[in-house]
Amino acid sequence: MSPGRILSIDVGTQSTRALLFSPEGDLLAKTRVPFDPPYHSPEPGYAEQVPEVYWTSVCQACQALWEMPGVDAAAIAGVGLTTQRGTVVNLDSDGRPLRPAILWLDRRRSAQARPPGGLWGVLFRIAGAWQTVSHLCAEAEANWIRLEQPEVWSKTRRYLLLSGYLTYCLTGNFHDSIGCQVGYLPFDYRRQQWAAPNDWRWRAVPIDPATLPALIHPAQPLGAITPAAAQATGIPAGVPVIAAAADKACEVIGSGALGPSIGCLSFGTTATVNTTHRRYVESIPMIPPYPSAVPGAYSLEIQIYRGYWMVNWFKQEFGLRETQLAELSNSTPESLFDELVRAVPPGSDGLLLQPYWTPGVRLPGPEARGAIIGFTERHTRAHLYRAMIEGLAYALRDAAGRIAARSRTPIRELRIAGGGSQSDAALQVTADVFGLPASRPHVYEASGLGAAMCVAVGLGIHSDFETAGRRMTRLGATFEPDPVAHHRYDTLYRTVYLKMYPRLKPLYHALRAIR
Repeated sequence: MSPGRILSIDVGTQSTRALLFSPEGDLLAKTRVPFDPPYHSPEPGYAEQVPEVYWTSVCQACQALWEMPGVDAAAIAGVGLTTQRGTVVNLDSDGRPLRPAILWLDRRRSAQARPPGGLWGVLFRIAGAWQTVSHLCAEAEANWIRLEQPEVWSKTRRYLLLSGYLTYCLTGNFHDSIGCQVGYLPFDYRRQQWAAPNDWRWRAVPIDPATLPALIHPAQPLGAITPAAAQATGIPAGVPVIAAAADKACEVIGSGALGPSIGCLSFGTTATVNTTHRRYVESIPMIPPYPSAVPGAYSLEIQIYRGYWMVNWFKQEFGLRETQLAELSNSTPESLFDELVRAVPPGSDGLLLQPYWTPGVRLPGPEARGAIIGFTERHTRAHLYRAMIEGLAYALRDAAGRIAARSRTPIRELRIAGGGSQSDAALQVTADVFGLPASRPHVYEASGLGAAMCVAVGLGIHSDFETAGRRMTRLGATFEPDPVAHHRYDTLYRTVYLKMYPRLKPLYHALRAIR
C-alpha cells in the first residue's frame, strides 16, 4: 500500500470509528466499536460515561483496522481526531479521570449557579440577555460539579472536553483544537481563544485557567503518538496528530460545504443547519457561531434538538409493524418508513408538525413544546410520519432562512449528512420544502472525511482547504426539487408553519406554569 494514508478517529455518542482515507478522499477501510451502553443515567436526565471507555474503544478500533487485508499501519502519514461535542472530563494531578464524563445530552442543571451581578448584571438586563446568561450558568457542567461535587472540583487539575482528553491519551499533551471548543466554557467565540482575564465568562463559569488545555488551530500539530499510545493502538510512535475539529464542524467540510452559499444539514439526533463564513455573524443574537474546521472561519449553526431522534421515537411508539417486517426481511425499520412517506401526498393532507420536542434557548425559547395541528378523520399513521419529516424540514428551512438573513448570503444548495440522510424519501422532502437541490456526500462518514481534510492540509498533502475540498469531496446522489410539491410546501410554510410558534407561545408559557 502506498504511503500517505490518513487515519481519522471519530468518537461519537454511540460508537468509535477508525477510518482510513486516501489523499483523494476515498474511504479505504473502516472499523467500528459500539458503546454498550452508550451512556449511563444514574438519575433521570443524566448522561454519563466512564472516560476510559472512549480510550479503550479507540484502541480497539485501531487494532481491528490493522487486521484488515491490505491495511498497513506503517503507511499512516497522520492522524486526525474528531469527537462528540460538549462532553467534559475532569482529571487529577496524575491525568486520571476523577468522575464519569458528562455527555452533551445530559439535562442536569445547577439551581445554585447565578449570572454575574454588579455592572455585568445591569448590562445583561439592558441588552435583554439576562435569560440567556442565566441559562448558560445553569447548564454549565463545571458549575454543577463545582457546586454539587466540591470534593471532585477541588482535585481537578485538568478540565477537558472529550477531544482534549483523547488528545492527551494519544500524545501526552494537554492540547485541544480550537475547532472543538463547543460547550459551556469561558471561550471567546469571536476571537477563537480563551476569554480575556476580565471577561464576564470567567465569572459565569469560574474555572481555573491553568486547568484548561492549550488551544491549537485546525490543521496544526497537536503532538505525536507516544510510545505508550503506540503500544495500545498500534499506530506507530511519532506519527503526527493534527488538529481537526468537533464532529459537526468536520461533517460540514467533509460534506463539501466550505462556502456560505452551501447549507449543510445534519439529520442526526440533533438536526442542524450550518454554513461556513469567514466573518463573525450571530445567526441568533447572543448565540455565537462555533469555530469551523477551517482555521479562523466560523460555522453558523442552528439546532433542532431531538431532530431525527424523532424517527426512533416513532419507531418505538408506532413502528411495531415495520420492526417485525424488518426482522423477517433482514432490513431495518427505518428503511421501511420510506414507504409510509410515499403513501401520503406532499403536505400530509394538511397535517403539520412543529418539532420542538425539546426546548431551546431563544428561538425557540425554554417554554417551547412540540405541536401537531390539522388532524381530520382521513389521517393515518403514515400521515403522522410524513408530517414529522416535513416538520423537521420546515424547521430547518426556517433556521436556514435566519442564517441567510443575518449573514446576507442566500443558501443556493444543500448537503445532507447524518444517519437520517440515508433515507431517499427524507432527502426528497427536504429538497421540495427548500426548493433547492439536496445532495449526499460521496461517503457516509463525512465527519471522518472532514478530519482527514484537516490532516491533509496540515501535512501539506493539499495546499489549503479549498484544494482539499476540490480533491477530497464529491457529490453522491442529488435530489432535485419537484416544482409542484415545492409550491404546496411553500404555501403551507408561509401561511401556516411560520405562524404556529408565535401563536402557540403563550399557551406554552401557560403549560410551563402548570406544575
